[in-house]
Amino acid sequence: MNDNAAIETVTTYLRLVEERRLTEASAYLSPGVEISFPLGRSFASLDEQVAAAATMYRSIGKVFDGFDVLDRDESTVVYVYGTLEGEDLAGDRFGGVRFIDRFEIVDGLITTHRVWNDLAGALGRQEQGG
Repeated sequence: MNDNAAIETVTTYLRLVEERRLTEASAYLSPGVEISFPLGRSFASLDEQVAAAATMYRSIGKVFDGFDVLDRDESTVVYVYGTLEGEDLAGDRFGGVRFIDRFEIVDGLITTHRVWNDLAGALGRQEQGG
């Protein structure tokens, strides 16, 4: 997969998730996708991930600062980094929260999505969801 196609796959997927267009976003995921967040939170599906997120905030968006793409023998790895902004459950806005996401793509589908961010600290919580 070329670099531009890999970045387009990741950005389209992330924007669809942000817009909660989950059926469309799920089309970018491989069967058996692995989704993991900080503090050991893992999700078997996008619906499960979004349900967990609903316990933390009303809305969230990603501001992309950059992408790194690595071609491997049978996959493409995309790192995307930047900041998160959104609204917590109390209606307070937050922003400038650092994140890094790592995606592995095989045959055009996302097989793993690993997330690192400072969201728990920003929200004063000890749990994570996307």
